Amino acid sequence: MKVTPMLFVLVMLGAGAARAEMKIGVVDMQKCLTTVEAGKKAKSSLETEFNKKKKEIQGEEQAIQKLHEELSKQASVLSEAARNKKQAEINDRLMKLQQSTQKSQLEIQKKEQELTEPIIVKIRKLIREMAEKKGFNLILEKNENTVLYSQEKDDLTTEVITQFNGANKG
Repeated sequence: MKVTPMLFVLVMLGAGAARAEMKIGVVDMQKCLTTVEAGKKAKSSLETEFNKKKKEIQGEEQAIQKLHEELSKQASVLSEAARNKKQAEINDRLMKLQQSTQKSQLEIQKKEQELTEPIIVKIRKLIREMAEKKGFNLILEKNENTVLYSQEKDDLTTEVITQFNGANKG
């Protein structure tokens, strides 16, 4: 059996559980991030930026498609040199479109990180304060790959969202 760091921590904490009761909570960070008001604003801003870039890319895709259709229609009357020139132009625009698409994806990822990182820092601070105040020994990230089961009473997600929104109005 492979011992993962999380399993090791739980085993070590479990060894001490005989002496003291363990209090473990869970928080769905993704749900917090997408539900708090600041997260909703960030998502909206990202969607606006994404849709703008998507529209630009789609416009260029349509222009390239139109050029390709024109080349297909004119192929029989164009000289080989003219066909090659038009095909090279189309290929050049396709390459620039791919580069532009990749650049846009990186810009959106960077913007997402810039908008969400401060929110995540505040959420983590709030979780730490809440855990200390309520006497939790351990708070785990509740996602499909980490927590296989938890009781609803140990899920602090809704409380984190409520306190975050209360502390970050405006």
